[in-house]
Amino acid sequence: MKRFAIAVLTAALAMPGIWSGFSAAPAQAQTASRAAGRGLEIAREAERRDSGWRDAQVRMTMILQDRRGNTRKRSLRMMMLEVPGDKGGDMSIAIFDSPADMKGTLLLTHARVGADDDQWLYLPALKRVKRISSSNKTGAFFGSEFTYEDIAAPEIGKFTYEYLGSKPCGSRSCLIVARKPAYRNSGYSRLITWFDSKTYRVEKIEYLDRRGKMVKVLNLADYKLYKGRFWRARTLTMKNLKTGRTTVLKYGDWRFGTGLSAATFSKGNLRNIR
Repeated sequence: MKRFAIAVLTAALAMPGIWSGFSAAPAQAQTASRAAGRGLEIAREAERRDSGWRDAQVRMTMILQDRRGNTRKRSLRMMMLEVPGDKGGDMSIAIFDSPADMKGTLLLTHARVGADDDQWLYLPALKRVKRISSSNKTGAFFGSEFTYEDIAAPEIGKFTYEYLGSKPCGSRSCLIVARKPAYRNSGYSRLITWFDSKTYRVEKIEYLDRRGKMVKVLNLADYKLYKGRFWRARTLTMKNLKTGRTTVLKYGDWRFGTGLSAATFSKGNLRNIR
């Protein structure tokens, strides 16, 4: 038996290329590690440049367009609270003002790190707060091409990262990073995110479903600089590649430091917001 083992080992050592496989594995691991490190570095730099806004409010128009070009419009407001630190998660409330049958409908989101986000829906007709289950967060956000998952803040700790390289994006150059959701109930396998190499603004996100097929593309445009450091896109266009439908979000001017607190973003306060 011992001789058989020695014979097998001798034959293996004599096989051409056997050692190249062993040397390639560590090299591939190092390459993957560098790509992950660089991807995380880019994401952290983008977050660093956009930190310190504390709280914000903005009005927007949502335009739903089908593949034939027919459109419907909705108006809503967003309130946001920045929660500093790697373990926290930003909070937001979306408030619909029109159409009439949606007026007063609210969506409260608490972004989480290492877990699925917490989300609650307030329906004024029922005067009831309903928790959105994790399995439902891949559903459409009020008939739009955004999902409930897309609405939550993209906290650093919610993803793993891989740097894919750089490519031209319009007249600029973009750093391309694949973000893989690290929470359980995501509808995506990866989000290919294009960061402007100078400002670290997000220019585009390509959404890949669980099978790795690209299903949506989000383009961010018409950026405006606030308070000398906070870039905000005024037009977001989400294109569904499967259905041909598009949702456009048109933002008004942002207001920062409006005095919002964590109490505003509590589940119990939803009935008081107008």
